[in-house]
Amino acid sequence: MRTVDLSVPDMNCAACPITVKLALTQVAGVSEVSVDYPNRRAMVTYEDTLVSVDALIKATTNAGYPSELISRPTQGKSGGSPDAR
Repeated sequence: MRTVDLSVPDMNCAACPITVKLALTQVAGVSEVSVDYPNRRAMVTYEDTLVSVDALIKATTNAGYPSELISRPTQGKSGGSPDAR
């Protein structure tokens, strides 16, 4: 699992984070999404063998909210050892 922080600067109303979160949670391999409206950021935890950062960015862009990478993916939460799949 990896976690990435995305900038989503076009969020400009209270409903925008709902749309961004929905777009990201529908991507196969995404396990957790947290959207911070005041700072216009989305933190996404995902399975890096199933989805790429580019796919996450594409999902927000297709929903009408282009995003960009703020930080490189970091090791996220894990349900066990990397071999336990």
